[in-house]
Amino acid sequence: MKLLFALDKKDYGQCTHTFTRDSARGIIIRNGKVAMIHSLKYDYYKFPGGGIESGESPADAVIREVREEAGLIVIPESVREYGYVHRIQRSDKDPSECFVQDNYYYLCEASEEIASQCLDDYEAQESYRLEFVEPAAAIRKNREVKESPYNPLMFERESRVLEGLIAEGLLK
Repeated sequence: MKLLFALDKKDYGQCTHTFTRDSARGIIIRNGKVAMIHSLKYDYYKFPGGGIESGESPADAVIREVREEAGLIVIPESVREYGYVHRIQRSDKDPSECFVQDNYYYLCEASEEIASQCLDDYEAQESYRLEFVEPAAAIRKNREVKESPYNPLMFERESRVLEGLIAEGLLK
């Protein structure tokens, strides 16, 4: 899979150990809009997806995670690699820990049927909602996030992936 870009804060020189947590995210485009999860609590957008479980392939993780977070049922044979974003930085929670994450993005199609979400507690508390959104609106919203418990690199990552999709003519 091709590297889309790296987010490297170069702030981990004093770290003594590393925590790695890779993720898989789905890119589902319909009528010029992209399926995204809108956190109503913190007012940001993210591609549906999440952590890859032990023994799970990234492609299997994207199918599972998109179903859980968005209620979209990915058609397995439609899943194709788009690229990945490599992120490395000192942990927000432990200054002695280096956080490393590869975020794998897959272009996929989903059936028209939308199932109910199966959200984790924190996702439910954030009121995750599936929205098909204009890419420019999601980029603008993510760059305006003021308060959230998350590292701002997450919002920038999603914005830059959207900009890449626009640059490649997959979105407008």
